[in-house]
Amino acid sequence: MNPYKSIAIRREGKNRWERRAALTPEAVEKLIKETGIKVYVQPSTKRIFSDDKYRAAGAIVQEDLSPADVILGIKEVPVKDLIPGKTYVYFSHTHKGQEYNMPMLQDILDKKIRLIDYELMANEKKQRLVLFGKHAGYAGMIDGVHGLGQRLLGLGYSSPFLHVGMSHNYKSLASAKLALQALGNSISDEGTPKEFGPMTFVFTGSGNVSQGAQHVFKSLPHEYVDPKDIPRIATSKNARLDRIYAAEVNIEDHIRHKEKNEFTTTEEYMAHPERFTSVFHNEIAPYTSMVINGAYWDQRFPRLMTTEQLRAIQSNPDNKFRMLSIADISCDINGSFEFMSHATAIQDPFFYVDAVNGREHKDTEAPGVQIMSVDILPSELPLESSQHFSDSLYPFVKELIRDNNEHPVLAGATITENGSLKPAHEGLTKILERTHAKERLATIKATAAGTGKGPAKAKKVLLCGSGFVAGPLVDYLLRDPNVHVTIASNSQIEATSLAMGKANTTVVPLDVKDNAKMASLVKDSDIVVSFVPAPFHPTIAEHCIQEKKNMVTASYISPAMKALDERAQRAGITIMNEIGLDPGIDHLSAMKMIDEVKAEGGKVTSFVSWCGGLPAPEASDVPLSYKFSWSPRGVLTAGLNDAKFRMHNGFHEIPGKDLMKKHFSDVPIYPGFSLEGVANRDSLSYAQTYGLGPVEKLDTMFRGTLRYKGYADLMYSFNRLGLLNAENSQQNFNTWTEFMDSLLFRSGSAHDNESRRAAIADRLDLPKNHASVGKVVDALQWLSLMPADNSRSSSIAFTAKNSPTVLDSFCSLLMQKLKYNPLERDMVILHHEFGIQLRDGSEQTRTSTLVSYGTFETYTAMAKTVGLPAAMATEMLLKGEIPEKGVLAPTMPHVYNTILQKLDKEGVSVLEQIVHKGMRPSLKWGGSGVFK
Repeated sequence: MNPYKSIAIRREGKNRWERRAALTPEAVEKLIKETGIKVYVQPSTKRIFSDDKYRAAGAIVQEDLSPADVILGIKEVPVKDLIPGKTYVYFSHTHKGQEYNMPMLQDILDKKIRLIDYELMANEKKQRLVLFGKHAGYAGMIDGVHGLGQRLLGLGYSSPFLHVGMSHNYKSLASAKLALQALGNSISDEGTPKEFGPMTFVFTGSGNVSQGAQHVFKSLPHEYVDPKDIPRIATSKNARLDRIYAAEVNIEDHIRHKEKNEFTTTEEYMAHPERFTSVFHNEIAPYTSMVINGAYWDQRFPRLMTTEQLRAIQSNPDNKFRMLSIADISCDINGSFEFMSHATAIQDPFFYVDAVNGREHKDTEAPGVQIMSVDILPSELPLESSQHFSDSLYPFVKELIRDNNEHPVLAGATITENGSLKPAHEGLTKILERTHAKERLATIKATAAGTGKGPAKAKKVLLCGSGFVAGPLVDYLLRDPNVHVTIASNSQIEATSLAMGKANTTVVPLDVKDNAKMASLVKDSDIVVSFVPAPFHPTIAEHCIQEKKNMVTASYISPAMKALDERAQRAGITIMNEIGLDPGIDHLSAMKMIDEVKAEGGKVTSFVSWCGGLPAPEASDVPLSYKFSWSPRGVLTAGLNDAKFRMHNGFHEIPGKDLMKKHFSDVPIYPGFSLEGVANRDSLSYAQTYGLGPVEKLDTMFRGTLRYKGYADLMYSFNRLGLLNAENSQQNFNTWTEFMDSLLFRSGSAHDNESRRAAIADRLDLPKNHASVGKVVDALQWLSLMPADNSRSSSIAFTAKNSPTVLDSFCSLLMQKLKYNPLERDMVILHHEFGIQLRDGSEQTRTSTLVSYGTFETYTAMAKTVGLPAAMATEMLLKGEIPEKGVLAPTMPHVYNTILQKLDKEGVSVLEQIVHKGMRPSLKWGGSGVFK
């Protein structure tokens, strides 16, 4: 009997680009010859080494790996593939408490699997022994050079860099280096574009990643210089264009003690990083063509560059051809480069950050620094990376098959054994509990069991409502061919239009008050999405509780909904509310920043949030500078709500009748937008929602609504004139002028414009010739509520005779006059400002901003930013990824992180920035001063 353990090599399936293997066929052949063990290999058609090569090496190629004792992989193993009682060795991404992999870790514990993580295999000096670092550097450098060629072309310049492809286009690293050598010959012969001056490449760090990148870079004609000489070379008229100037930048080259203005010692820096700052943005970045980032970073240390620092560089015309590209091989999201917001895919590796205009984009011809942030770079060079990895792993495989559990490298890399966490990782217990790993695992298994054999079971979504925000939700959910959407609506025409051309949809009538029909619809669904008016949500929620079906809404949690929390928990269902834009994305982006600040040891002392749906600037030249894509009633009545907030260490209230009068006359977000704002309901309760502690300990807790300047005064005037009166009254008028005259005058006799102007001035308590009276008159004439000339009548027919109130009649008119025209765009702005006290006691202001444009040919910005988050929450509930029960808002990390990442892929991106080292100037409310 062979005394050694048998091993297996599993097939990788996490990513279509993943073609690496833990052991090469040569290593397998050597292992079999030396030990006589059995090696099992799962068949794969995309692995860099064919099944036949493993067979020739003596391996047993078969699907079933259960005969093996030790199973080797590269990436995480799905729960369904984990075999109880085995030893697994792979990159598990669990030891730092990564929440998304906690269900997998729970399953490993339940199945009493011994888990060994390559990332933890290190020597006594804590140096990693089994890794792909250099190969990440190789691929990252090649991809970065390819991207630089694309960027230069986008700026209008041909260059020899264009002739280098992405690293995965080459059969081997040697082939890629031949292409680089050809590039080098072109640079030597033709030079780089003279308009860019001498090209300078900066490599950060000196570890494996940086070494790999520099190894590839040396295929080009180059000259290494001291980092402090980079500014001189970049500005020199005598520097040569037939080579690339390069510098390796380490901490001593850009880190300075805040008080001593010099680098002291590595020991002090590691122990007290808060005492130091980086000068990379001043002394290196403005003189650099391309940065290749291979340095280690975590949140304790100063960043290489903040978003605000990038803005300063990009604002300077002298830097037009500097900071062209960053190959961020380390791929620390919002890390050493704060504006690096997400990892990119091999098939779509680049994006651009234009910090001046505060946007990310993918237009190679538009302003911005190019960023390459692919997070699986070694998989682009699967041959060499697998060979290197296999050689590094081989000696430890021999220890594994000897069952030498006490080997120091293997023992140090072991996370679980016999159903328990090893002592060094017992801290993960709290994370498993906090993230509801057991519940999430149970849901994953239940979902898998339902789709294990035969065709997948259809997931049935009941959508109540068919308004304009429903389109993006329906389209997103139907990307999954196993989803069927039943659209229940009281508008057959609207619902049929929404379903037109879409498979897997059904249209049915909706009457929320018909209990029997509602119960039947809910019972026949797996989940319910309610896009009906908010007062009807509790009725639908009652049916969901009765039938034990999850529910999603984009509306605020009303008292009536909150009262259902305990019953929803007892029923074991999730009712996810406030998952649109505002509320919705505002929660997601706020909680992300707040939790990050807490993780850094800081605290939020002030929170200001603004949100508004507006016409794009080119469509705003109308009264109110506002347009409506659905019923105006909600917008108009929202402007009559009382508001409560805290600002400047004081509590404040504004009664609804004065909300527009006491608006915030200047809201500085971007210089290009002329914005004002009004307070939005009760801001104080969100201190608890966001976990900010007692509200009285905050300097500011405020949420507001954005409008273009002039909106609030005009809307306040409309209210004073009686146009927002919601009392029942007969609306029997022949013309809109008659309608308006009925509000201005007690008598029914005819009036001219002079008398109307006088009546308006009297109602507004302003002089007749006051500019604001003129603006109101202009607006009323534009809206056909007053004749354009001085005639005593108007030919514009009254079209709201069935309206029950003045307000409803006015809404009918606004919907006609202030609707979006074909090809006009709307816009959404969401902006948070966080006052922060850092761990060292210093103050800082950070912002989180979303600006999204829509088009009425596809989706409006409002529809997109309401419909998509709701769809993504629905998707997560269908997949069992939200274990919490009850009436909820989306403030949990596994919810907000997942949805923000999904939104980013849909082009709805939130830009986070540090905008001020201290606190920003205070906001002031009190209106324009026109009204007393």
